[in-house]
Amino acid sequence: MAAEPEICVLSNGRITANIASWGATITSLLVPDAQGDLADVVLGFDTLEPYLKGMAPYFGCIVGRVANRIKNGKFDLNGVEYSLPINNGPNSLHGGLKGFDKVVWDVVERKDGEYPSITFQYESKDGEEGYPGDVTVRATYSLPEATTLRLDMEAIPANKATPISLAQHTYWNLAGHNSGSILDHSIQIWAKHVTPVNENTIPTGEIMPVQDTPFDFTTEHKIGDRISDVPGGYDHNYVLDSGDEKNGLKHAAKLKDPSSSRTLDLWTDAPGMQFYTANYVNGITGKGGAVYGKHAGVCLETQGFPNAINQPNFPSVVVQPGAKYKHAMLFEFSA
Repeated sequence: MAAEPEICVLSNGRITANIASWGATITSLLVPDAQGDLADVVLGFDTLEPYLKGMAPYFGCIVGRVANRIKNGKFDLNGVEYSLPINNGPNSLHGGLKGFDKVVWDVVERKDGEYPSITFQYESKDGEEGYPGDVTVRATYSLPEATTLRLDMEAIPANKATPISLAQHTYWNLAGHNSGSILDHSIQIWAKHVTPVNENTIPTGEIMPVQDTPFDFTTEHKIGDRISDVPGGYDHNYVLDSGDEKNGLKHAAKLKDPSSSRTLDLWTDAPGMQFYTANYVNGITGKGGAVYGKHAGVCLETQGFPNAINQPNFPSVVVQPGAKYKHAMLFEFSA
């Protein structure tokens, strides 16, 4: 059995992250503004108990075995039909009823010093939440620079081909987790296309240009400027196809808060990013008694495309036994 869940601290003197072994979850992240004043920029809870009780709408966790939605919770692989738990309308979402966000990961390595890191590991069993094969999953959070958080995820299937697509599901509010709506934040997304969705939020299979639509963030816009033109708000997968590259990672998004001037630059090697504006968050009491309402945070979930396992024209999320799934992201903060 895995150990009791614990909260680990990762700090380099400039930024401090609290990361729980439950779901490899970022529960708090203190980041300076231009004056050096720290604010906690992620939504979450003060203690582990609300996470353990399932009160978090995926606050800060790693989701898998497959992030986002799988249509009707079904897929065929190598001639076998697999059925997954349905937990989101008619779909299976974020790995099912007990995905990687709702289990204890083992802390397998810790490094202190100038470049601290923590590595979590989880052994996912054959048949878990309906998925085929045993998979060993690792997630390493590190602080490679003064105000940069890095996450490296990898997964190796032992004995069967299986879909794997992990995502980091933090809700960001760069003004501070308790500062209300993110509609005043501005964002630029290096994506000229999105994957439009049907009434059940499943991609239709189309790759749609964002030009002349409210989905166009190829130049910086306030999140709230056109959100009313998107029924329900933003909850869409962007095709990351136009960012600069750095160390094998491409620029996915730049998020800015006008009040604190904090900026988050996100870099990744994933093909897609779910841009989600916390449309379904509704009166959740979080850290310090703060009440999180609709649009209290924004998620930038780098990922494989939603429902890719059922969409042959999307990049494949199937990983063969012994092959290695890898997914990295860099969260660079400035002010």
